[in-house]
Amino acid sequence: MRILGLDVGTKTVGVAVSDEMGWTAQGLETIQINEEKKEFGFKRLKEIIEEYDADSIVVGLPKNMNGTIGPRGEACQMYAEMLKETFGLPVQLWDERLSTMAAERILISADVSRKKRKKVIDKLAASVILQGFLDSKK
Repeated sequence: MRILGLDVGTKTVGVAVSDEMGWTAQGLETIQINEEKKEFGFKRLKEIIEEYDADSIVVGLPKNMNGTIGPRGEACQMYAEMLKETFGLPVQLWDERLSTMAAERILISADVSRKKRKKVIDKLAASVILQGFLDSKK
């Protein structure tokens, strides 16, 4: 069984998956969403859950640096609740402060162009979130 990691934004959801042992996270893809139109990418997530036999989901929770939850964090909490209701899987929220910045630093140090970074940043951020969660369980 595997764990999915999600980096939920306003326009995209970065998706990562653990290996079967739960040791490492690999970025899979970025799903386009539209919160205003209530398009949350659940059809594609269902396909990924089935393909990888995922048994739980970790959603990044963007907290403010002082630990409070702002509007984006509240939106992620609602998204996590919708995931629970839709898929019937356990969903955990994981503090993702600085995960996108960490992903950006990784890509810059790998000399990835700005244009290419934009295409992969969300799935890499999902990997950073999921890897942090997996490392906390060791």
